[in-house]
Amino acid sequence: MALSNATSLLSRKEFWGPVTATLDWCEANYQFSRYVAEAANTFSNIFTVSLACYGARQAILESLPSRYLVGYAGFALVGVGSFIFHATLLFEAQLADELPMIYVVTYCCAILCDTQRGFSFRNSNALPLSIAFFLFNILFTWSYMVWRNPIYHQVVFAILMISTAFRTAYLLRDEEIQKRVPGSERSAVARVFTSGAVIFAFGFFVWNMDNIFCNTAIGTYLMLVGNTYLTLCIKDDYHNYALTSACGMTHIARVAKSKMLFTVV
Repeated sequence: MALSNATSLLSRKEFWGPVTATLDWCEANYQFSRYVAEAANTFSNIFTVSLACYGARQAILESLPSRYLVGYAGFALVGVGSFIFHATLLFEAQLADELPMIYVVTYCCAILCDTQRGFSFRNSNALPLSIAFFLFNILFTWSYMVWRNPIYHQVVFAILMISTAFRTAYLLRDEEIQKRVPGSERSAVARVFTSGAVIFAFGFFVWNMDNIFCNTAIGTYLMLVGNTYLTLCIKDDYHNYALTSACGMTHIARVAKSKMLFTVV
């Protein structure tokens, strides 16, 4: 009997069993391997994780505050979760993909709302923002596990992304921010962030048309770079940083290698 069960398991095409996710994309399942449900959607996430690792490496090399390294780590987590989800098409793996998407974009919103000088919890509104961040994500996680509707996730994600874009635009036009960040730096932020937003919007549209969404990885990376550069200029001395590129990839470089004017946390 045990031998019969083992033989039956090995003969099944789907190694991970039946699909339990609430989404099943148009790519043929288990077409190339019994271990990978959607090969193209799965392995395209290697590009996402690579971009996130590149951004994290630059953040470490340029000694940026740890909050920005956390952002790139979250970006990488989305890629890993998406890899697992598309490889298995299990609901648990779907959560590993979709929940980090919400966590990362709310984290970016929180970073953009912290505009006081310095990076210490004691000298800014980082603490109340952190509390709000955790409460929102706990509530969303609970509600999404109760109401397993992918449209709910997509709507919340879209609202958060739009909020991030509007917050960025507001900061670039704010009179107090303009006193700290000159026009050339604001223009650079607008150019990089807008490029990322356009690429992301196109990728998001393609994603909802049931295709591979690797274009969102480039868009997400550029928006992260734009927002990182903006908040660095707002919270520290803008002379210390510059946008540059290597091998066609935009990143932030520290111009002044001296210590920052404010405590880094």
